[in-house]
Amino acid sequence: MTPATEEDLATVSAQLGRPVRDVLGIAARTLNGTPAVVSTAPRLADGTPFPTFYYLTHPALVAAVSRLEAEGLMREWSPLVEADGPYAEQYAAAHRAYLADRAAAGEVEEVAGISAGGMPVRIKCLHALAGHALAAGPGVNPIGDLALSEAAAAEPPVRSLIGPWPAPAPR
Repeated sequence: MTPATEEDLATVSAQLGRPVRDVLGIAARTLNGTPAVVSTAPRLADGTPFPTFYYLTHPALVAAVSRLEAEGLMREWSPLVEADGPYAEQYAAAHRAYLADRAAAGEVEEVAGISAGGMPVRIKCLHALAGHALAAGPGVNPIGDLALSEAAAAEPPVRSLIGPWPAPAPR
């Protein structure tokens, strides 16, 4: 994560179409340096607990991941993270890594043990999982990696933002 400049915050606000809230830093950037994922405080300034530490902001990436969700891939991929699924262990480890990253920014009792995207046992939000994968890098979140790999392969604009993204290998 890198500190967010005033220019970064203005860019992210424009990406979101609203002022940013409680951004701790830029967790991932596109290949040209544009913010793609922010890290958000686990407790917002108004006191609201906020479990989504990694927040996908780049409009092209958000749109690409939205298309994957609309295609029903969350349902299709759900067996991959079930107890006997090929990514179950990696997905559980991604959950623990996410929690550790957020805890480093502050402990919030109301969201203790809750990560994002449905981890560690289901797939609920590909946006959160892709944001985590971009922030952590390939090989940490297998479902985020799968979403980014699919998006980069299917959409040249996404590939130009993040490059080819490696698909996860089951362990």
